[in-house]
Amino acid sequence: MYLKKMPIKNPLSYKYTKKMPIFGHMDHVFYEGQVIWAQIDANRHLRHSAYADYCAQARSNMLNQLGLSLDMFARDQIGPILFREELIYYREILLDEFIRVTVVLTKYNTENSRFSFRHEIFRSDGTKCAVVNVDGAWMDLKKRKLTTLPDAWKTILAKIPKSEDYQEIKP
Repeated sequence: MYLKKMPIKNPLSYKYTKKMPIFGHMDHVFYEGQVIWAQIDANRHLRHSAYADYCAQARSNMLNQLGLSLDMFARDQIGPILFREELIYYREILLDEFIRVTVVLTKYNTENSRFSFRHEIFRSDGTKCAVVNVDGAWMDLKKRKLTTLPDAWKTILAKIPKSEDYQEIKP
């Protein structure tokens, strides 16, 4: 796919053309979007907390696309929580740039439903700008304690893309 600015009234409207390459082929992309003014820091690049926001949205999009909607989370009173979030910067991301966020599962414990995800954030020219690793688990929102997932969810979670170095921990 290619992107070219078109001379129209709305500067945020774009049309796909074959003039300027964007991204190239990438697997497991669950978020695409433009960096907006509110996400920029005093150094005029993407602020640190926006990386976490993009990754959280990518995880939510992924789960929703696989069939695990926010409505299901609410109905079953289960929510994801994070214990650790690691951000490794490689290149700057600036205002108005377009990015893509990939998500893969790197580790999953089948006994207690703890998980680890790796996110990679790319600019439109294909440059990898950051890697975000998170570790988390599922929480029962009524008891406010960690929980395992309902059996019906396990077939959905089995569809999550896995990294090449994926580790499944079994009891």
